[in-house]
Amino acid sequence: MCGRFAITLPPDAMAQLFEARPDNDLPMVPNYNVCPTDRIHVVRSEDGGRRLVAMRWGLIPRWYKAPNDGPPLFNARAETVAEKPAFREAAHARRCLIPASGCYEWTKDPSGARLPWYIRKADAAPLAFAGLWQDWTRDGETLRTCTIVTCAAAGEIAAIHHRMPVIVAPEDWAKWLGEAGHGAATLMRPAPAGTLVLHRVDPAVNSNRASGPDLIVPNSA
Repeated sequence: MCGRFAITLPPDAMAQLFEARPDNDLPMVPNYNVCPTDRIHVVRSEDGGRRLVAMRWGLIPRWYKAPNDGPPLFNARAETVAEKPAFREAAHARRCLIPASGCYEWTKDPSGARLPWYIRKADAAPLAFAGLWQDWTRDGETLRTCTIVTCAAAGEIAAIHHRMPVIVAPEDWAKWLGEAGHGAATLMRPAPAGTLVLHRVDPAVNSNRASGPDLIVPNSA
């Protein structure tokens, strides 16, 4: 799964990287502790171009009567997105990219204490998570929401967790966004070995209120 991540790239740099037109109401960066229900940066294809927009992390199905009518769907399993009612329409027609600098995962020590790890690209380049988006509307209120697609973990990540976010390589961005024909389903696989590196970080990140660049600094304790 992917339940926390960091984004440090400025919006203008994100817009340039993804060749996207940025909206004016984007979330503040850097954010070293992005949590479900936060507003996040999302790249989607629109009217023959790309836009960098803000969305709520946690897809809300159309049948929810309120945003908290059910669990926050911040992850979608790649193996079932084409079948699950909450995701199948978005998987076909509303795919997006979610920029990140890195993400967190946890193991436990013998006492059961949660030990956080920070995961990033080996070359320190930004990540692009595969995402799906959905507009939820009730009583004149519209929320634009999204989820991160995950797959079975492999390589370095499999040593600490059984799931990982689907990471879309730059050469596949157009295909995932639906700009380059069919075949997006073939991209829902683990990143190639050697793409990612990870290190232990301070348990302070266990709190969703923690913030600051110290959260991603290596910690061997």
